[in-house]
Amino acid sequence: MLALVEKLSPAKTVVVPGAGRRPIEEALTGHPVTVLAQDPAAAAGGAVRRALDRVAGAKGPVLVLSGGLPLLRIETLRSVIERQRRGSLDLAFLSFRPPDAAGLPRVARDGSGRVSGILAVKRAGKGAEGTAEADAGVYCFTAPALRRALDRARGAGSPRADLAQAVGFLAARYGKVEAVEAADWREAWSIRTRRDLAGAEEIARRRAVERALDAGATIVDPGTTRIGPLVEVEPDVVVHPFVSLEGRTVLREGCEIHSFSRVADSVLEPGVVVGPHCDVDGAVIGARSRVGPFARLRPGTVLEEDVRVGNFVETKEAVLRRGVKALHLSYLGDAEVGAGANIGAGVITCNYDGEKKHRTAIGRGAFIGSDSQLVAPVTVGDGAYVGAGSTITDDVPAGALALTRAPQNVIAGWAARRRKKRTGRHASLPQAPRS
Repeated sequence: MLALVEKLSPAKTVVVPGAGRRPIEEALTGHPVTVLAQDPAAAAGGAVRRALDRVAGAKGPVLVLSGGLPLLRIETLRSVIERQRRGSLDLAFLSFRPPDAAGLPRVARDGSGRVSGILAVKRAGKGAEGTAEADAGVYCFTAPALRRALDRARGAGSPRADLAQAVGFLAARYGKVEAVEAADWREAWSIRTRRDLAGAEEIARRRAVERALDAGATIVDPGTTRIGPLVEVEPDVVVHPFVSLEGRTVLREGCEIHSFSRVADSVLEPGVVVGPHCDVDGAVIGARSRVGPFARLRPGTVLEEDVRVGNFVETKEAVLRRGVKALHLSYLGDAEVGAGANIGAGVITCNYDGEKKHRTAIGRGAFIGSDSQLVAPVTVGDGAYVGAGSTITDDVPAGALALTRAPQNVIAGWAARRRKKRTGRHASLPQAPRS
């Protein structure tokens, strides 16, 4: 819901959470919102009155939304706002006609079809069953009208006045209230159970897949592909079966994501290929780079153009410059790798000393031999070589070769002598009696 509201560029956003306030506040971290505590004894009107005090002096419309409408679309929200503005209304609100409106607040109309109020569930009676028009919980007020309605409810001795009372008051007193019916009733589907949540997620998934197809992407198996509502997909992207695209991910033109991979909160530039069974989270991948299979890119990873990260390679807070190759079984954490460098199989940047993390710098064109450990903080200069199996604890100058490998010792004829010794020992062992 917050992502939807942000598309409207509001002057101010106020959130009044009910139960479970702490996880909601954590989820809102980093967003330009004001969070207010709600009085548990107050109904919706109490929460709205508190929020309204924080937007005093607002000149534009005041939008009041329920937080439990995950399928609401920005086009529908804008249509409610536009109706309020063009009609110079005190209030425009969203209504919908579900297959069964039992248990939902119902929109009441007079003989001429004008909105006369919202009936609470207990007052709706049998007329609320079937396809009756129900209140969706999306309201666009003028600030003065909302304040008048809430003050009136308080003056009537109803400290727990809710928004339904505000709608009724404005409709009866001024008559400048209209309902905008949702074209798709599912937009107002409120989540109350885990079953509701699963159903809404499936609808959102289908919508996202259709959006990607309309943008020119190829979705090989729409039934097994999951695409989040904030994901951006450009033309000629190819998504294979069992792929999950999450968060604020952007796939530029010509990207290809293979099966069983997950990409979250990442930007993939044109022509990137992500192989099967990869996990990409919080990364930026440059044009024409290839990742995987079985690679893990953790937050803070930046791959420039034409980088190759291969199978069972993990990166975290690492920058790999143009043309770097790290193809097998390596961990690159808190590191910067210069353009054209080659990282051998099994290389590890040892970034954590038990208390703090330190960075490793590898220069342009450097060659790090297989099964080497670079103990940070350490720098390997441009064009330098690290021999396979080395543990590097000191800086390596540009163009130098660093080796920490123990000298090889070759003992000629050892294998034959060993076999002879073992044969002699076995011959001297007592034989078991035959039965």
